[in-house]
Amino acid sequence: MASVTGLDGIIAAETELSLVDGQNGVLVYRGYEAKELALHNSFEEVAYLLWHGELPSTDVLNASKKRWAEHRSIPAELKAVLDLLPKESEMMSVLRTATSVLGTISHQEAEWPLHFEQILTNTLMLPTIIAYHYRRSQGLVPIEPDPQLDHVANYLYMLTGSVPQQVHVKVLTAYLILAMEHGMNASTFAGRVVLSTQSDLASALCASIGAMKGPLHGGAPSEVLHMLDAIGDKEQAEVWLRDELKAGRKLMGFGHRIYKTNDPRAEALRQLMTELAAEDPWFDLAIHVEKVAVELLNEYKPGRKLYVNVEFYAAAVMRAIALPTALFTPSFTLSRMVGWTAHLLEQTSCNRIFRPQSVYIGELPPSLRNHA
Repeated sequence: MASVTGLDGIIAAETELSLVDGQNGVLVYRGYEAKELALHNSFEEVAYLLWHGELPSTDVLNASKKRWAEHRSIPAELKAVLDLLPKESEMMSVLRTATSVLGTISHQEAEWPLHFEQILTNTLMLPTIIAYHYRRSQGLVPIEPDPQLDHVANYLYMLTGSVPQQVHVKVLTAYLILAMEHGMNASTFAGRVVLSTQSDLASALCASIGAMKGPLHGGAPSEVLHMLDAIGDKEQAEVWLRDELKAGRKLMGFGHRIYKTNDPRAEALRQLMTELAAEDPWFDLAIHVEKVAVELLNEYKPGRKLYVNVEFYAAAVMRAIALPTALFTPSFTLSRMVGWTAHLLEQTSCNRIFRPQSVYIGELPPSLRNHA
């Protein structure tokens, strides 16, 4: 019997949120190409689009930014719990715990269908929780949110204590927009399954965070980072990459399970980094390494059509802003929270409990063998 595990190719829901077309290299958020949104819009604008179905007007956006600033601070009850956790606690486990506590102290278990205010709170508080635990783990005093900064700039500010360079805010914003939503992936499916039982928001989000924590789903671009670090400068790129291919080793950041042509997310980051290459040497190095790698892959693996994926350029973003590797997946998570919550809102609007079937392949008792 052919394997039916993994649900590959199985349609589990209809959605208006995103189109992921791997054959043609297309990613669409509610009628807009994601790469165009990443290049020209703010994090706040794209979140509003996914939640509400349209981009906000200037007046609505300004009102939303003010409202966002009011939801960033961690309540005292949650701080007390975070302070009890060991400083060396792994960040994704901290986020799962914090989300559960936040659901309890804000009485999310009583909310059905979902209350948008709770979605806003969970989304906007997550960067503060990450920064709070990170600074504790480093023996540093946590920094309160700055209401004058936008979502991404404020995240970097809370991590470092310094107002970030605008070029770094711009590239991180683009990456986080491109990471917001990606169809019925494992973490999104996990959240929708839990919510389909009419469970609460915190339980659904804990399921999503738990799925993201697994390295097969939320694995960070750290291997690409090691590759760029090992290459070091443009002059060494061809020699290093050729040696890897001669040895039969994989070039990290090339090829993708879904995208069988150019990854549109990588295209957007490449375009942005090309514009900003003079402002950060890591952008210039990444662009050059991709060019050389593609040429060598065509030479050593003709016909394989291995294209650069988003993790390649994500690594360059993370290196440029000096984000510690322990924060790669949590940072991905704070962005994907927007997509998760948009899916959860969609699930409540047309809810039906998920109940797939399984195929029994075990032994039958003698009395039932004739019924097999």
